[in-house]
Amino acid sequence: MAAFYPVAYAAEQIGGPQVDVVNLTPPGTEPHDVELSARDVERVRSADVVLYIGSGFQPALEDALEDSQADAVDLLEGLRLREGADEDEGLAVDPHVWLDPLRYAEMSDRIGHAFGRPEPAAKFRAQLESLDREYGRALSQCRRREIVTSHAAFGYLAERYRLEQIAITGLSPEAEPTPRKLEDVVEEVRTHGATTVFFETLVSPRLAETVARETGASTAVLNPLEGLTEEELARGEDYFSLMHANLKTLRQALECD
Repeated sequence: MAAFYPVAYAAEQIGGPQVDVVNLTPPGTEPHDVELSARDVERVRSADVVLYIGSGFQPALEDALEDSQADAVDLLEGLRLREGADEDEGLAVDPHVWLDPLRYAEMSDRIGHAFGRPEPAAKFRAQLESLDREYGRALSQCRRREIVTSHAAFGYLAERYRLEQIAITGLSPEAEPTPRKLEDVVEEVRTHGATTVFFETLVSPRLAETVARETGASTAVLNPLEGLTEEELARGEDYFSLMHANLKTLRQALECD
């Protein structure tokens, strides 16, 4: 059992046909607040391995694991994590580690260990290291380095590639900013001269559109890859194709050479 898309994708790539991977978060569903049915809970408790991200990212899953006999692997353990802010509604740390390819590689190492499949894990790591090098080159020379995001999902990506994240809301995408917080973001966007406000595919673009309207900026999708929509799956999209799409979007918004 895999908690949500990035975990399930890595498990599928590393496990291969020998491992039956079930993604607990349905396509098009925001994973932060996923609810588990009684059948889901039973499947979690009877699984051979449960791969998840702890620290309050999916409380319903963590509750189900309390009485589970399954081998539960918290993929955040051992990683260097960013702290959450006061407004982050129970999230003490930033869980969005998969948006940094090298931290995602550390997660994949743990999956390989859990499955007893080090060679496929090493192959997957090599792909992620190649993606990291591509991001590093492509974002090294840019006119601006601030990314304005609808929620604070891109802190690890920003840290890795020397960008500055200006987030409208905190780590939870459903959080509503206070009027003062919204004013502060608008002022910061104006100060930095940011021309693009990024929104996501699984949550409403309303806040991003509000900030863009107030500042004269445009909007664009920057995908946090917490889950894929049915349409993305039908097009054959995956982690790597969407990370490449994100890179193209970032280069355009930041005016990179």
